[in-house]
Amino acid sequence: MDAVELRSLAGTTDLPTHFAAQYGSPEALSEHLAARRRTPRTGSGGDPSIVALGTSFRLIGAGPGDRDALLAQALWADGLGVPWLRVFDGGREADTGELAEAAAALAWWREERRRCGWTVDLMVETHDSLLDAARLARAAERLPGLGILWDAHHMWRKGGEDPQVTWAAIGDRVVHVHVKDSVAVPSARHPFTYVLPGRGDFPMGPLAETLRRASFRGAVSLEWERLWHPDLPRLEEALEAARTWGV
Repeated sequence: MDAVELRSLAGTTDLPTHFAAQYGSPEALSEHLAARRRTPRTGSGGDPSIVALGTSFRLIGAGPGDRDALLAQALWADGLGVPWLRVFDGGREADTGELAEAAAALAWWREERRRCGWTVDLMVETHDSLLDAARLARAAERLPGLGILWDAHHMWRKGGEDPQVTWAAIGDRVVHVHVKDSVAVPSARHPFTYVLPGRGDFPMGPLAETLRRASFRGAVSLEWERLWHPDLPRLEEALEAARTWGV
């Protein structure tokens, strides 16, 4: 793997608390990782870079304390040189009122980022309301310059949109891509069931070809949600299966 994005470690999604307990400060963790790179393990190609930290923050519908939690995560991300913090879109329809709330949250973030001198920035995942190209076009008008984390599976499975159609409309704003696979069989949490890469219906072949033709330079990340779906196979098995996708 060239890179990883981190959403959880040691069974928790509270990465700042976990990092603080293990390393004390962003500087200490940064030095720990630098030392690992200087002395790679035998037979190892070296540690992958960390391209993103996943937060629970929603641009639409953030609750009390969510802004403080985002800033805590940003402190660690910036100290580690991580370029992106994942935030969710939130909301239901991405209508005028919801997008006004998102714009206010983004303006707050940009002021905090400027004040702190951070280089880490937000990318919004197409997760709740931004599930088709038309809604993303409306969002782009109200949220200029905001990078898109394209959850290609969600927009295909939940939004019903062909990934090639979506890419044609939003590709110039995509900075990161999530992929996974599923079958149209209800599960305990969703009207579909996640399966190993290549075992489901997701059109990974056409998507991979689209990204290659576009010379996409961002990360294509296998989002393996075993923390929330403990019946899924282990990550090692998922990574091996994902080789068949050829991304």
